Amino acid sequence: MLQRQVAEVIGVNKDSIYNWERGIKPELRFMPKIIAFIGHVPFEEPTDILGRLAYYKRIHGLSYEGLGAKVGIHYEQLQAWLTGRKRPSRKNLIRLEDLLR
Repeated sequence: MLQRQVAEVIGVNKDSIYNWERGIKPELRFMPKIIAFIGHVPFEEPTDILGRLAYYKRIHGLSYEGLGAKVGIHYEQLQAWLTGRKRPSRKNLIRLEDLLR
């Protein structure tokens, strides 16, 4: 398949495909289409809750704002958890587990 054809399927220009082939990471918003195109998730799912949350964010192509809307938590709070600045409360851990099931 040509770069142009792959780009068309994913919804990007062929320069993006060229860059990705050379190690430049794609924007998160393209991850769902990339995963659908290749037919599998190209990285392992972590086992810890915050790692799984970051994984969920990545495979669904979500921004912190988008993930916050899904979880019902302000995006800055999620960002603090995922960068290790804060830890979620027990109540929020339960909320996260519900999302990740």
